[in-house]
Amino acid sequence: MRVTGQLDAGAVHTLEGILWKKAIAMSHPLTLSTALLLVVPPLLWASNAIVGRLVIDLVPPITLNFLRWTIALFILLPFASSIYRRGSGLLTHWRRYAVLGLLGVGMYNALQYLALRTSSPINVTLVAASMPVWMLGVGSMFFGVHVTLRQVIGAVLSILGVLFVLSRGDWEGLLALRLVPGDLFMLLATVAWSVYSWLLTRGQDEAAIRATWATFLLAQVSFGVVWSGVFAAGEWAWSDVQITWNAPLALALLYVATFPSLVAFRAWGIGVQRVGPNVAAFFNNLTPLFAALMSLAVLGERAHLYHVTAFALIVGGIAVSARR
Repeated sequence: MRVTGQLDAGAVHTLEGILWKKAIAMSHPLTLSTALLLVVPPLLWASNAIVGRLVIDLVPPITLNFLRWTIALFILLPFASSIYRRGSGLLTHWRRYAVLGLLGVGMYNALQYLALRTSSPINVTLVAASMPVWMLGVGSMFFGVHVTLRQVIGAVLSILGVLFVLSRGDWEGLLALRLVPGDLFMLLATVAWSVYSWLLTRGQDEAAIRATWATFLLAQVSFGVVWSGVFAAGEWAWSDVQITWNAPLALALLYVATFPSLVAFRAWGIGVQRVGPNVAAFFNNLTPLFAALMSLAVLGERAHLYHVTAFALIVGGIAVSARR
């Protein structure tokens, strides 16, 4: 016997929601290849923070973000210009990609660069260490994903690892930290990135846009450049902007447009779709550890025991949260 009929719009919406939540719940377990893939973004984002700090006197922060993603857009064009053709779905799904471009391209890095200008690197890193907590909270409140006890324990371990490396093994040093307005920018950036990561798990029906990683990223960057351009125009209108054009700035722009942007976003997108935002978020806490180690290398200092301890705590948090 065959039963026929039509589902009304509400039933279709409910069914899609159930299937989407089920798909997230059935995310693949964390494998070695996926773990290595998710290590790439924090490594490159750590280098991005260092480069952003080095050129802080050469270019304003929001303008830096606009220049970075404009260069990234032109790098992507030869590989993904097909999304600008009629029927690609870009105009059909423009709202989704406008939001992704706003959160991941227009806001996150602009706020990070702005935070580095008005706050200390230690404070910025400390605020960013709250990423797993925000990721769990956003997933639970707005995307209907259940938070497990293992994930809570993993978040605690991971954040303890970050605090350990920031305090250099001396917990009393954390008591001397003082929050400043710049920390609010980093907090907003962290929340924006959490929402962005969860939105990556939706919209699986844009086949033409998701044909390759380049087309999917260019769809976001196209709108993100518009957002960052608007923000940069505001920066130019409300402040005395000065750009010091030289070879170091040109090399820095080319680097941040290629590796912390294209390569890191590609690796992060794959990792999030494989294991889900809740697990991927814990890898973000490797960023301050990598940044500290890179700073040690630049300053010629030696690694210490607290670096090893912090790494063990962060990795322990990842292992606990990812365990099925």
